[in-house]
Amino acid sequence: MKALKKSAALVSLALLLTILLAGCQENRPASPEAPADSSANHSPDNSADSEVIKEGTIPKDGNVILKELSFVHQDITIALSDIVDDAKLESMLGKAEEKESHTYSADDGLNMDHWLGRTKNLFKFPGLEIETFDTGKGSDFRITRIEITDSKYPTIRNIKVGDSVEELKQAYPEGNLMGNGATGEEDDYRYTPVNYVDVMTFHIRNEKIESIRISTLLD
Repeated sequence: MKALKKSAALVSLALLLTILLAGCQENRPASPEAPADSSANHSPDNSADSEVIKEGTIPKDGNVILKELSFVHQDITIALSDIVDDAKLESMLGKAEEKESHTYSADDGLNMDHWLGRTKNLFKFPGLEIETFDTGKGSDFRITRIEITDSKYPTIRNIKVGDSVEELKQAYPEGNLMGNGATGEEDDYRYTPVNYVDVMTFHIRNEKIESIRISTLLD
């Protein structure tokens, strides 16, 4: 009888130990997984879209230009700082009525010593003048001034000679009247999209745009 009770006690003890061991296995925390490689989600983006480009500029023909400082002629956009030559201008605008050219020298009386040997050109078209300047790098010339007096040459925001001041302000709200509207007869409306070196100036007379000048300060 005592042997039977002893056997029953051993069985009960073994069963209790089995239950306790099973409970411990269930409550044991799972082994932590290896952290994911965060570099896979943060690899450097080498696409063209990730390149930071200064506001107000676009790449064109390998040259970064101020896209806002431009005008449109027959679906062609011509902008300040575009690299051009005689043939390229003629292909876009036709043959110039007149061309003036000057190469700076020590004895020209202009005292532009830092421009010695460099050349400035002025192309005159009906209602339009374009000035180009030698970049000092081979035969490259860039547009440094555009003067518009004809309504057939609208800006990239479709503002042209003859438009009203109100139309101008709506199209270029970032600009301002240099005379602060002191005179209603004549004033200049100045627009500078990026800096104070590259400028678009609308000359106003009797509440209408009389001319448009797009220019840069030469260094």
